[in-house]
Amino acid sequence: MEVNGTIEGSIHEGNLSQIVKNGNLNVEESGITKKSHELNGSQVDGSGNFSNFSGKGTVLGEKGEVWGNTHVGNFFENVKNGSFVVQESGIPKNTPQLNGTHIDGDITFSNFSGASDSGSVNSNVGTPTYVEDVGSNGERKKVAVTEGKGGVSVEQFGGIGSNDGKSLTGRGKDFYGDCDIFDGEWVRDDTKPHYPPGSCPIIDRDFDCHLNKRPDDGYIKWRWQPYACDIPSLNATDFLERLRGQKLVFVGDSLNRNMWESLVCILRHSIREKKRVYEISGRHEFKKKGFYAFRFEDYNCSVDFVSSPFLVRQSAFKGKNGPFETLRLDLMEKTTSMYSDADIIIFNTGHWWTHEKTSRGEDYYQEGNHVHARLKVLEAYKRALSTWARWVDKNLDGSRTQIIFRGYSATHFRGGPWNSGGQCHKETEPIFKKAYLKKYPSKMKVLHHVLHNMTTPVIYMNISRLTDYRKDGHPSIYRKEYKTVEEQMAGVHAQDCSHWCLPGVPDTWNELLYASLLKSRKGLWKN
Repeated sequence: MEVNGTIEGSIHEGNLSQIVKNGNLNVEESGITKKSHELNGSQVDGSGNFSNFSGKGTVLGEKGEVWGNTHVGNFFENVKNGSFVVQESGIPKNTPQLNGTHIDGDITFSNFSGASDSGSVNSNVGTPTYVEDVGSNGERKKVAVTEGKGGVSVEQFGGIGSNDGKSLTGRGKDFYGDCDIFDGEWVRDDTKPHYPPGSCPIIDRDFDCHLNKRPDDGYIKWRWQPYACDIPSLNATDFLERLRGQKLVFVGDSLNRNMWESLVCILRHSIREKKRVYEISGRHEFKKKGFYAFRFEDYNCSVDFVSSPFLVRQSAFKGKNGPFETLRLDLMEKTTSMYSDADIIIFNTGHWWTHEKTSRGEDYYQEGNHVHARLKVLEAYKRALSTWARWVDKNLDGSRTQIIFRGYSATHFRGGPWNSGGQCHKETEPIFKKAYLKKYPSKMKVLHHVLHNMTTPVIYMNISRLTDYRKDGHPSIYRKEYKTVEEQMAGVHAQDCSHWCLPGVPDTWNELLYASLLKSRKGLWKN
């Protein structure tokens, strides 16, 4: 296939496909031909080596802008006219890299450069460069791109290889490495779920809708499909292999516990001898210390949950009329010692900031010895997240620890809030029209601001929109099995429309976690 001018290719195993502006590329289906090819003045020899490659941009935006892609800042970012210096090194087979291009074979790159709106990128600078990113919420944001001694880190820059031996196929102009995997739609998938309903004993009774006799099961038959690309299906054995000898910890509120239970169930289902998966600490330990963990003996790894609903410390203040409860916006929760040594940490906080005590903000938020008479919840949330961000930047090594922040999960109470008769028990299908979705959560806009000012790379899992579609996925009245009609009637007035049934929506979060970790190409997730 020989093309002059603009080339828009897709990913095929054994092919070198690329979106190239003003370039010549000669590619055969079996790989790179033995004769030399020219690409913007760069020689490609028969062995597939690139040298002295330069030019303005390689990926075209919707309006003709030139875009590259990287994730060395806080989000999945589009970098306008991105420039990169990649040292000579072998590229593993079946590793798609560089703007989503699938590279098969022993190809090395040297002196790869381009033009950047933010200034040239070199290998001797260790400070962030700020560029613009357009996220799935349509908001333009400033993004930090960190440069290091060895050139720009290409974490989250490239794509990944499929774990089932199949190549990933780009949909439209974007590939997995370039697209926003959180911008998409739910499609019916009868192969779901990852584990049979009722098969995982660690699921909290409140989340086990199947055990609690929910009559329909359509809510487990949906798959998240990004608009611009395909993501790999979660390979539980591969996930465990990459976790070998490591510690993964979820830190946050009960929605993160929802996600943690989902991941343990997915991974446990792939283990033949279930007795080789066991609790490090039991439920009685969780109630005492807010810590719950499972060990996968065959892989010498653990998947833990640490309860920290605000991330910052719940405390007490001695006032004139006696002690009263406060929230220390300037101090992290004491549980940090339980996860500071982890290899992968997934943080979240959000739902507890909507409760009456926090949202009212009267005589509750404390900084130092001062208790604010009144403080708006968004300002308090920002200060708490800033405390978390400072702790991460000071105490965690981003080159060793993969840090993730999972965004706000949508609720679907109808007819009232969570504590006043709100309902969702009649919902059996997702929302299909975007017009019916809520506005992007204000708390997540605050989170964007905090993440942009951090020096440590953080993967942001922007699940707000994808969960907003799923009004059918909550436990609602199926939090327990009712023994009497009276109990069932009482359950209608105390529904759970914020947590999620398991199996269910949190399984998709873990699919996106798996894809995000593969995309990060950090540590054991490189190949």
